Amino acid sequence: MNSLKFKSSRLALALLAAGVVGGAGVTAVRGFSTPVFAQQPAVVATANAPGPIGVVTAPDFATIAAREGPAVVNISVSGTEKVSDGGAAMDPGLRDFMRRFGIPPGMLQQGPNGGSETVPVRGLGSGFIISADGLIMTNAHVVKGAKTVTVKLTDRREFKAKVLGMDPKTDIAVLKIDAHNLPTVPIGSSQALRPGDWVLAIGSPFGFENTVTAGVVSAKGRSLPDDSSVPFIQSDVAVNPGNSGGPLFNAQGQVVGINSQIYSRSGGFMGVSFSIPIELAMHIEQQIVAHGKVEHAQLGVTIQQVNQDFADSFKLPKPEGALVAQVTKGSAADKAGLKPGDVILSANGQTIVDSGDLPASIALAKPGEKLHMNIWRDGHNDEITATLQGTKASGDETAQSGQADGGKLGLALRPLQPQEQREAHVKGGLLIEQAAGAAAAAGVQQGDVLMAINGQPATSVDQVRDVLKKSGKSVALLIQRDGQQLFVPVPLG
Repeated sequence: MNSLKFKSSRLALALLAAGVVGGAGVTAVRGFSTPVFAQQPAVVATANAPGPIGVVTAPDFATIAAREGPAVVNISVSGTEKVSDGGAAMDPGLRDFMRRFGIPPGMLQQGPNGGSETVPVRGLGSGFIISADGLIMTNAHVVKGAKTVTVKLTDRREFKAKVLGMDPKTDIAVLKIDAHNLPTVPIGSSQALRPGDWVLAIGSPFGFENTVTAGVVSAKGRSLPDDSSVPFIQSDVAVNPGNSGGPLFNAQGQVVGINSQIYSRSGGFMGVSFSIPIELAMHIEQQIVAHGKVEHAQLGVTIQQVNQDFADSFKLPKPEGALVAQVTKGSAADKAGLKPGDVILSANGQTIVDSGDLPASIALAKPGEKLHMNIWRDGHNDEITATLQGTKASGDETAQSGQADGGKLGLALRPLQPQEQREAHVKGGLLIEQAAGAAAAAGVQQGDVLMAINGQPATSVDQVRDVLKKSGKSVALLIQRDGQQLFVPVPLG
């Protein structure tokens, strides 16, 4: 399973604190045991047209399940993996935990000679048919590393499937089976979904084929740790291991998402699940079918969430937008003139309310396309256009949240010596020799390099004092630590 590193917003921080199980339920089997290969998708329910006040109308889930269920498939995969000599005896639950968090079994268990052996691994997931001649969509994590992939239909026929391609960045994979006149699902749109709308999921949780669960949309555009380019649909549809890759239907029986992840402390359903919007999934599918690979558009920035402290520091009317913390040299953003401290307010006419809205808008773009941005710089609006570059299955856009507490600034600063600048790979900046008060509470540390304050390059201690005198309720510090730049908001007492 992919590692789970949350990159944005307070939701991401909450998920990190509680633990997230990535991937839609894949049940893994090694040897003769059947441990859960914890991966879990999200399911959502979409609401019908509103009726009279006080009257609640529910969609006909039974009709949707009977009509669309035959196009939902069970996917089983098999392969092998190397474990230490003693790995075969490891508790399945522990092995699954280690797998999900990327811990090699040999780190905890080795044979007497430190050797390894190859053992069989099997897993289960879900998918759905999108063309009558055998194209099937599922999650990339369902088929990752598989030697053989078998697709089982509801009429109990089984087919060996070929993996046409997969995109780990968005967790989408496309399979092909040699069959014809297959039932298919209708493709809808997630754009019309609203929080509170009914949604329905069909999949194979724990291997129970064609299980139907329903719920409501909780939120849209959620940014999760390793998926900054995916604006997830959040719902309370019951999703468990084995549901991964299955479809999420709206109240009209159209697929609006692919179940991918859940939020869980236990490894099972806890009322929060996430699915990939179908528009993004089909964008990836088209590239895989046409080229066998996926190329993502890239802007080349590291971004942060804009909270109230940042809004006060940059004199923004309200805490919205994506704060540019770092610009990759030579990137599309660099060539367009974006700078750290800029706040991107809209992209191609779409308002950026949450920082996750920016990478989500770029996810559907192609390399070479123009991105027209309205930005906030030095207290006023400006317009910038970037030509997006290409990158294969990778991106620089990440969203992070800065937190701070009240108090005085509390920084002891000095200019960097030429040798220190070379070692830190910076030009200018002030070394933070001591951090106390509000700055320390906000996360500023001794040894950080202060690069800018409220968007102005930090050139001297006196200059920083002058900026502080003119500041309002808070200041935004751009610091560099371990080669990475990050804005930190610091309220002033």
